[in-house]
Amino acid sequence: MDQMTCPQCQADMVTHRRGGSTVVQCTACEGIFLAGAERGQLIEQENDWHLSSGPSTQPIPRITTDMTAPHTFASAEQARSYIDALFG
Repeated sequence: MDQMTCPQCQADMVTHRRGGSTVVQCTACEGIFLAGAERGQLIEQENDWHLSSGPSTQPIPRITTDMTAPHTFASAEQARSYIDALFG
């Protein structure tokens, strides 16, 4: 893709690969440019992300008489949205 100039602030734009798509982002105002096919691909990937990132639960530990305290599970950092996961 040829070098692009931001239509809003006329700064240079750089190309990034994000989630298998090509995203062109302004170096000054951080605006992005997506081709129609790339936008559609990102929408499909976001839909898949929402389906796979549903709430996860841990099994309840079996309580026995010799236990002193229940086992605690470490919580994993999870992206708040697909865009956070993509650009974070």
